[in-house]
Amino acid sequence: MRTVDETSAGGLVVKGLDGPPEQQRAALIGRTDRRGRLLWSLPKGHLEIGETAEQAAEREVAEETGISGQVLAPLGSIDYWFVTEGRRIHKTVHHFLLRFLGGELSDEDVEVTEVAWVLLAELGTRLAYADERRLVRAASEVIARSSSPQRDGGAGAPGHGYAPGGPAHP
Repeated sequence: MRTVDETSAGGLVVKGLDGPPEQQRAALIGRTDRRGRLLWSLPKGHLEIGETAEQAAEREVAEETGISGQVLAPLGSIDYWFVTEGRRIHKTVHHFLLRFLGGELSDEDVEVTEVAWVLLAELGTRLAYADERRLVRAASEVIARSSSPQRDGGAGAPGHGYAPGGPAHP
């Protein structure tokens, strides 16, 4: 069986980053699996030729949810294996924290059954995949650090000290 490496990117788009934590929401996509269950996950998809992981994350969020977001910080990568059409796939997905910029949620993408804004506090019970729940915990720590006062003018805040297209871990 032939092995193929695939790379995707996506992330956690948060609305209300500058507001109270109890009002912060994230955009999730729901896909129906082969058993008919609706599984909630973070938006993500393949990198296009010449595209950085950050660019792909922003594009895939827009395609799968109808909203736009700006990459603020890397959250980490998940890799896994699966078999399809006689090929063994090794997939790596790079995830980012994104700030919601605008737009309206839409499930126009044929791969998406539903889209929803979900309170950050509820993501642990809504997300179908343990690896994505782990990334959300990491994002919560980044968000909490960014909302605490910084003596140096905010070097720990999302959007500071991270240049899209730069190293995955600044």
